[in-house]
Amino acid sequence: MPELPEVEVVRAGLERAVSGAVITAVEVFEQRSLKRHSPVAGAFVDLLEGRRMLSAVRRGKFLWFPLDDATDAGGHALVTHLGMSGQVLLRTPGVEEDGLLRIRLHIEHPEHGEFWVNFVDQRIFGSMAVDGLVPTPDGRAAGRGSELASLPGQVSHIARDPLDPAFSDAAFFAALARKNTGIKRAMLDQNLISGIGNIYADESLWAARIHYEQPASSLSRAKAKLLLADMRLVLEKALAEGGTSFDAQYVNVNGASGYFSHSLNAYGRQGEPCPRCGRPIVRESFMNRGSHFCAHCQKLRRAPLG
Repeated sequence: MPELPEVEVVRAGLERAVSGAVITAVEVFEQRSLKRHSPVAGAFVDLLEGRRMLSAVRRGKFLWFPLDDATDAGGHALVTHLGMSGQVLLRTPGVEEDGLLRIRLHIEHPEHGEFWVNFVDQRIFGSMAVDGLVPTPDGRAAGRGSELASLPGQVSHIARDPLDPAFSDAAFFAALARKNTGIKRAMLDQNLISGIGNIYADESLWAARIHYEQPASSLSRAKAKLLLADMRLVLEKALAEGGTSFDAQYVNVNGASGYFSHSLNAYGRQGEPCPRCGRPIVRESFMNRGSHFCAHCQKLRRAPLG
């Protein structure tokens, strides 16, 4: 599933193209891609045609486009979640996608002219929806890409991500101290900290030398600070390298792959030597996925870790 860097690469690629652009027409080819859209609000197509998008905004793994009625107090936005394999692609009119095209937005921009925004999704776990905006509890900007202090209702439960200027380090450390789960499970909790998935959890834990099952509450404040700092370093490096692409499912708005996969130290490297100590990276089953770590560098310690 795309994580913060991959979604941010998409958001940044869309920002200039959609900001100030009008949606002139909408084509829906797969109704299942509207599963997060509430029909009570109105028909998806009717709510979008003729509307102007103000910007492209991201919080964690969620992406949205505030519409022309958006304010700090409310309004509406087009919400997009990439799911496991979703792509948002900018296309010249007339360029056809393969059979995986689910939704197409016809766009007219005052400077860039006419183009298409295609939502392509192989596994149909992603979605688009028009949703109402609600004020942020702290009155700060809702996410990267906009100064509006409002966010879609279906995103309101999602915590801020570690690259968000309004992210509270102190609140994060306090929450970890109350968590009795393993630290990786806590890092994947999008109500606690957003944007981190399997790849960047493994990479951050390797960098901080913490075992994925280390109880979150056992981390000292110094160790928790180190982990958060390493999370930010890993995410920023992944962003600089365009995200992680293992196959054609993870691409930017022009269809190009990221290359952070070449910089991974733990994730997907089972059996290969640890870049730090040379012992083999291990993969263990975890939450229907896998955890990749160095058993020598990342020992599980039941005593307070610090």
